[in-house]
Amino acid sequence: MDLTHRPRRLRQDRVRDLVSETSLEPTDLIAPVFVDATTDVRRPIESMPGHERVPIDDAVARVEEVLETGVEAVMLFGIPESKDPEGTRAWADDGVVQEATRRISDETDAYVITDVCLCEYTDHGHCGSLEEELRGDADTDSDDPACEPTLTVDNDTTLETLDRIAVSHAEAGADMVAPSGMMDGMVGAIREGLDREGFDHVPIMSYAAKYESAFYGPFRDAADGAPAFGNRRHYQMDPANAREALREVRLDVEQGADVLMVKPALPYLDIVRDIRREFDHPVAAYNVSGEYAMLHAAAEKGWLDLEAVALESLLSIKRAGADLILTYFAEDVAERLPTRA
Repeated sequence: MDLTHRPRRLRQDRVRDLVSETSLEPTDLIAPVFVDATTDVRRPIESMPGHERVPIDDAVARVEEVLETGVEAVMLFGIPESKDPEGTRAWADDGVVQEATRRISDETDAYVITDVCLCEYTDHGHCGSLEEELRGDADTDSDDPACEPTLTVDNDTTLETLDRIAVSHAEAGADMVAPSGMMDGMVGAIREGLDREGFDHVPIMSYAAKYESAFYGPFRDAADGAPAFGNRRHYQMDPANAREALREVRLDVEQGADVLMVKPALPYLDIVRDIRREFDHPVAAYNVSGEYAMLHAAAEKGWLDLEAVALESLLSIKRAGADLILTYFAEDVAERLPTRA
């Protein structure tokens, strides 16, 4: 038997790490932080073990906990004290994200990224302003349900709102803004608004390929962002489509996106790889709440080693081509990784 090219030689201890093709570092990770204007104490998120909603007064302390693990970037999500059909608290100067961003930027060295969307702020839970849309023949006086008006997201009105939100975050000190609503033209509208107000240095991380996924359930509990009716299938991507993702990403690149995000991560590693091959921009992947929760649930049953599968999951995302990973495992995994010298 000819064992001249036996691969197992390089799988032994000591040499194994030397020839490892993929590395993961704390600085590759972004930790989500939920800031809640409705509470003055930390509140555990039941479907996301180990995570909490924190009050505004505790936001700095929460971010300092993240920084202690070696993770340098956080993504802020806000739960406002009140909601309305237009989501006006999303761009208020004294809004939850704006206030938390000011404090975190002033008191820590964290790189602050802010989520720019409306689903947490509207009382209907959709990612934009709503308008009535007639189905069937609009001129027909009919009792046919097919001719009744239905509510849908008004894309162009929402663009104006996203512009206002992004600018308000930049004014509060956000280092980067991350629009997640999947509105057509959102990156261009936000880029124009930021540049107009003198924030041309603030980059945009676009949720460029965001799928209408069943893996978002725990997040919607965490952020009170579930739609009150219907779903988001008309503005989030069909999980069956891959080529469409490249078209969406190309449009965002043309409009000025600086970082391209794929969401979710694990079920869409093929999309991460496709985008990495097609574009030179940094690629981010969102290891979402459902991916996090299912591993925790399996570990609680004793079926999986949580530390091992968490690390393996993040390595697979990095191997597929992601430069940045937004993950609820950020702190736990980072504490077990070497920091960059």
